[in-house]
Amino acid sequence: MSMVPRDMPEDAAAEVPLIRSSEEDERDEEGLVTHESDAHNLDDTGVISATLVSIRASLSSRRLTTLDKSLITASTSLFALLASPLAGWAADRWGRKRVILIADVLFVAGALWQAGAGTVGGMVAGRSVVGVAIGAASLVSPLYVSELAPAPYRGRLVVIQILLVTLGQVVAYTVGYLLSEQRGGWRWMVGLGALPAAVQGVVVGFLLPESPRWLVRVGKVGEARKVLRRVFGGGGAVVEGVVRGVEREVREEEGTEGLVGRWKTLVGERASRRALGIACFLQGLQQLCGFNSLMYFSATLFSLLSFRSPTLPALSIALTNLLFTFLAFLLIDRVGRRTLLLATIPVMALALSICAIAFGYITISSPAITTDSSDGSSDGSSEDVKPPKFTTILILLTLLLYVSAYALALGIIPWFQSELFPLSTRSLGSSLSTATNWSANFLVGISFLPMLEWTTPRVTFGGYAVVCLGGWVGVWWGFPEMGGVGLEDVREVVGGGKGVGSGGGGGGGREEEGEGEGG
Repeated sequence: MSMVPRDMPEDAAAEVPLIRSSEEDERDEEGLVTHESDAHNLDDTGVISATLVSIRASLSSRRLTTLDKSLITASTSLFALLASPLAGWAADRWGRKRVILIADVLFVAGALWQAGAGTVGGMVAGRSVVGVAIGAASLVSPLYVSELAPAPYRGRLVVIQILLVTLGQVVAYTVGYLLSEQRGGWRWMVGLGALPAAVQGVVVGFLLPESPRWLVRVGKVGEARKVLRRVFGGGGAVVEGVVRGVEREVREEEGTEGLVGRWKTLVGERASRRALGIACFLQGLQQLCGFNSLMYFSATLFSLLSFRSPTLPALSIALTNLLFTFLAFLLIDRVGRRTLLLATIPVMALALSICAIAFGYITISSPAITTDSSDGSSDGSSEDVKPPKFTTILILLTLLLYVSAYALALGIIPWFQSELFPLSTRSLGSSLSTATNWSANFLVGISFLPMLEWTTPRVTFGGYAVVCLGGWVGVWWGFPEMGGVGLEDVREVVGGGKGVGSGGGGGGGREEEGEGEGG
């Protein structure tokens, strides 16, 4: 098999074909997976869902109100929003690897702070520190992967990151289920989050290389070559081709040095401007479709539906997310980003619509939202009317359908944002689109419970369905296929017009870059 990564300029690709066996390719991919760290596993949505129904009166000597729950949840998103633009600047100045290390340290500190909190304010402060860590990691981690991985594997490596997030959520829900009945068990839930962050810090510090593209950008070409040889398993011609491709981008970047110059490039060039619009649109859609309202408040929501143990159905949500994220890992580089989005978003809208209709047959009293309970009987009020069992099961099944469709595409594809931008504006563009994600995340986190209380679940979930339908139109109109396109070739694809027919067309881009792969 002859496979030349499309990160190579055409002249270098023509010089020497890289002849390799399929077993060697598999070893390279396994090596990337082994040495790649997932800063996204800092996400603690699974922890907070179980924590909110377990705190009871442990903070400020009173039960949590709707405002308390919303602030505890949304403070993380708010500080992630504030941190992500700064993380982009820091990643350009100090390197991708160092920013991930800083995020690990902050996450450990924030997790321990939460575990020791005695007031609602202290809990909000601890979650704010975690928010800074998550905001930095959510930007730099996919940026790091996209710059390190060969084009044929880039999609699956980013999915692996998100797969580890979903695995972490399953673990968090499982721990929450086991500890929810224990006095002070919620403190262990949040405190144990420091352990994986500490392990990750050790892995990042001692095992992972710096981004070769960042190394070339700051003039450390020799170190970049060493990293690329490690990534590609030898192949000097391929390594030199990638280096020359990055150096070409760096030369183009020299005329836009400085933040002002990069801003001008980002908003002045059609390709960069369109890339920013696509990235921000997808990141906003990922949150405004309402998925994280489930991850943050699923245990609370299932308490309203009178499940005896609300954390258990919440665990089924996380398991479904994990299963279909793994399926996305298998499909992403075969089917393509655009095709997956167009196929799954209508399923999300349908599931949310059925869920909204089903909620119309259930009466939920607002006190159930504002208080806590561990037994799931309407979250603390056994006097509430029990909803019909068929309706509650239907809601659970439609939510599982919604989550499965989300995990296949919208849950992962927005994090391919780094591949949309040229090197000169990659960190700035990724910072702005990540900030869009956290802005929408904050909006969902702060508004979900008040919307349930002030309107109805039917209106809330129906609104999310409408957002999904609008998002499908936006994807159909303007999102190009990026699968298998080398980072140095992206500008031509993004600037080439509307999404239909642009790019590699899903699996086609992969076949083009690896002629004879099936032989």
